[in-house]
Amino acid sequence: MAKEFSRIDESLREFIGEQAVFFVATAPSEGGRINLSPKGYSDTFAVIDDHTVAYLDLFGSGVETIAHLRDNGRITLMFCSFTRNSRILRLFGTGRVVRPDAAEFGSLKTHFARLHPGIRAAVVVDVERIADACGFAVPYYELVDERPVLDAYHRKQPDEKYVQMIARRNRRSIDGLPGLEPDHPLPPR
Repeated sequence: MAKEFSRIDESLREFIGEQAVFFVATAPSEGGRINLSPKGYSDTFAVIDDHTVAYLDLFGSGVETIAHLRDNGRITLMFCSFTRNSRILRLFGTGRVVRPDAAEFGSLKTHFARLHPGIRAAVVVDVERIADACGFAVPYYELVDERPVLDAYHRKQPDEKYVQMIARRNRRSIDGLPGLEPDHPLPPR
């Protein structure tokens, strides 16, 4: 049953590394909508140390996570096993957005095996609580493969398309919170 951990030890790192998908949950300080996003590409997640994790945030349809982190920093990450060994692991913490043009991004990117096209930022989470749960009701699923669609889409996009995404869909959250700044850098090529 449920257990709380004092740090992200080697067995937790191994469990996290085996998951092909993870989920990110954030919410605004007042009112608004809770955001829950699935994240794929298992190589976009890294355990930095026993209390710090990060993931590469790729351009997408909205900017909810970034807007909520700018608002209050609260974030929960969930890893869920779909194999015969059931388990759910949640990392609760405070997150921040590191832009690709920030000095810190250079050191963060060394934790990832590869950089995907369309990187909007890195999200770094200072983990404050680590807890698992049984996951007994989670169904079994078998991974066929990672879906290459987002990478393929981003590889084809001209810089003008990202400028439009920053100015329109990524400028504000659906609740009107600030998202990306107008001077947000284009994805690294």
